[in-house]
Amino acid sequence: MDDISTSALFIILGVLVLLSGYFSSSETGIMSINRYRLRHLVKEKHKSAQRVDELLKRPDRLIGLILIGNNLVNIAASAVATVLGMRLLGDAGIVVATFALTLVILIFAEVTPKTLAALYPEKIAFPSSVILKLLLKILFPVVVTVNWITNGMLKLIGVSPEQIEEHSLSKEELKTVLNESGAMLPTNHQDMMTSILDLDHVTVEDIMIPRNEINAIDINDDWKDISKKLTNAQHTRVLLYRDQIDDAVGFIHSRDALRLLTKEQFDKPSLLRAVREIYYIPESTSLNTQLLKFQQNKERIGLVVDEYGDIQGLVTLEDILEEVVGDFTTTKTPAPSDEVDVQNDGSVMVDGGANVRDLNKEMRWHLPTEGPKTLSGLIVEHLEDIPQTQLGLKIAGYPMEVVEIKENMIKVVKVYPHKKKKSVKPH
Repeated sequence: MDDISTSALFIILGVLVLLSGYFSSSETGIMSINRYRLRHLVKEKHKSAQRVDELLKRPDRLIGLILIGNNLVNIAASAVATVLGMRLLGDAGIVVATFALTLVILIFAEVTPKTLAALYPEKIAFPSSVILKLLLKILFPVVVTVNWITNGMLKLIGVSPEQIEEHSLSKEELKTVLNESGAMLPTNHQDMMTSILDLDHVTVEDIMIPRNEINAIDINDDWKDISKKLTNAQHTRVLLYRDQIDDAVGFIHSRDALRLLTKEQFDKPSLLRAVREIYYIPESTSLNTQLLKFQQNKERIGLVVDEYGDIQGLVTLEDILEEVVGDFTTTKTPAPSDEVDVQNDGSVMVDGGANVRDLNKEMRWHLPTEGPKTLSGLIVEHLEDIPQTQLGLKIAGYPMEVVEIKENMIKVVKVYPHKKKKSVKPH
């Protein structure tokens, strides 16, 4: 380097630092690129994305190539800086050049380019992939040799570079991605997708209409009463039973009932002939599974039974869809539930038979949902006894008071606002 002028050495040193910054930014940009967006762009035939995806198929070769290039330019820069230091400062220039070059490389070839690449990975990775692919072809023998040595060392500790870990997301991780999507997805879309992911964790028992609330008709009632109930039925399908609901006969579609009511000769035998077979659902069936079964069996309604075959409730396709998209309503703003009455002081009067999951959704509470399905059942489980008088208690941080008890059942509960603990400031 004695024949090269000092100014030329400074130019060479500057170019080497820039090359070092290029390799550093390329490594960070390609490695931090969003793999799912990359796969989407590959499917869209994006050429730059296809180049990056091809390089990432063998990350050992990519990293080997980048590190070979980075180390070459850094060592060359060190040699040039040493020569410049000795020319300008003599032997003391070696020490000065070492510290000065370390600072320059750290700022201009490491921290700055890597930070930029981490913030804008696609803008760095896509153009740099052109040069990297060309360099890989030129330096392929060197890269393969280095990889052969390093891969051999990795195999000694039981690691195979060919076995690339698949970048798959668990349900919880996917929910985090949805929640962190921000303005990219509307809030209602985020809620719907999150609800779909939660269908596996919710069973038909959690959303069913309890057996004591099923709107059904006893076929052994007086014929005039049956006709009146069919005429005033508010549901598309009505359950018929004999004496008790466990002896269910089947469902009658309101359309079929109205058609029969227009005929002159309409009696119980003709009504029973129009009844449709009952579709039974085990109470432990997840909503995700039941949604598929409804689709496969072309059913929209079923009776939920326990392990002994006793009827526990009723569930419809609409109930499952409401878990995903929210309650269906004909008004622009859904009406408050009949089971909830908000008082002026902020407390809430709640029907004891209210479903805990529905209360959590409507009131944005966080009552435990594992175990009893109703608020009454939750209180009884907490107390390990059926209260006989009014009393106060606290569940999951929510103060509440049992207001009314009837026939060994909690009818009304008063839930007070959830108070968060305030930190006490030191005087």
